[in-house]
Amino acid sequence: MPPCTLMIFLIIFFIFLGFPITSAAPSPSDIYGLRAFKMAIKPSSIPPTSCLATWNFSGDPCAVPRTTTFTCGVTCSAGRVVQLTLDSQGYSGELTPSISEISQLVAFDLSNNNFHGPIPSSISLLPNLRTLILTGNSFSGSIPPSISTIKSLDSLDLSHNSLSSNIPEIESLTGLTRLDLSYNNLTGPLPKLPLNLQELACKSNSLSGPLLKSSFDGLIQLMVIELSNNSFTGKLDPWIFNLPYLQQLNLAGNSFNSIAVAPPPSNSNTQLVAVDLGYNKIDGLLPENLSEYPMMRSLALSYNFFRGPIPWQYGKKATPFERLYLDGNYLNGFPPAEFFSGTAVSGSFGDNCLRKCPLSSDLCTKPQKPVKICQQAYGGKHKY
Repeated sequence: MPPCTLMIFLIIFFIFLGFPITSAAPSPSDIYGLRAFKMAIKPSSIPPTSCLATWNFSGDPCAVPRTTTFTCGVTCSAGRVVQLTLDSQGYSGELTPSISEISQLVAFDLSNNNFHGPIPSSISLLPNLRTLILTGNSFSGSIPPSISTIKSLDSLDLSHNSLSSNIPEIESLTGLTRLDLSYNNLTGPLPKLPLNLQELACKSNSLSGPLLKSSFDGLIQLMVIELSNNSFTGKLDPWIFNLPYLQQLNLAGNSFNSIAVAPPPSNSNTQLVAVDLGYNKIDGLLPENLSEYPMMRSLALSYNFFRGPIPWQYGKKATPFERLYLDGNYLNGFPPAEFFSGTAVSGSFGDNCLRKCPLSSDLCTKPQKPVKICQQAYGGKHKY
């Protein structure tokens, strides 16, 4: 029998018997990295029905079909481990620095477990890593500065951990489109952001200082800014409302004290849909130019120190507000009648100094401030 015919016969024979056919021998470095990864996890935290329980290294992690070993958690391509995605079973342990031995990793997801300790700097030695998701664990210490060298990163989610210190310089991550560092203990200012970022979420930290235009320079694809519940201060300038593709802006729960809003540029196609600036320390009149944003449907300015009347432009907006929260300020005068003439808008005008806010409207179910407080807010003058 010719050699080529014999080879074809053997392949068909082994497939018929159910034996795995692999194109390459298992990578020693992958096996070493996987073994070190599992050894760093407490055995008592590995349920018998979990993915990790099937990692017994009696065979090739990349062999198929997988019936008894490595039945889940590992994905391979051309004989190399390219994805490590653990199930959420409460695995407890540290992330071994030897994770860098699995050098062809493209996606790494340990979300919603109990990993603790530092994120090893050796993670930067994964040159093809595109997705890094460590959310919902107990990682502590600082974000390793070396993470900025992973040029291939597209999505980085380190939210819901116990990370501290400043956010490192990440401008060099030019492929990054999604960044979520929410619910940590991060401090300091916001660094210069990567040019191709589309979603930024750093809510519920202790970030501080003003929002600088230089941090956002060149970000023409940014659609979501979620920075609520931090300690940012200073003035909000017009540039942040005019980022070209921005759709959602949430800066609630900070300490901003003033705001300036310009009409959107005449040649722009502004996408801004929702703005939440509630629970800050913003003083002055309500920014009437917010009514000039044609796509805006939701505006929350609750619990600041706004004074004066509700701008008539809010009631005559070409595309009406669907949600409008102005409660907890010191607004006076008469609210625009358009909000009580059948327009379907949810929200609240309560806890202000408004006159004739009709109790028949859901916008006015929360009572206004006592007269004495309103008189004090306006220097004892009868302006409320």
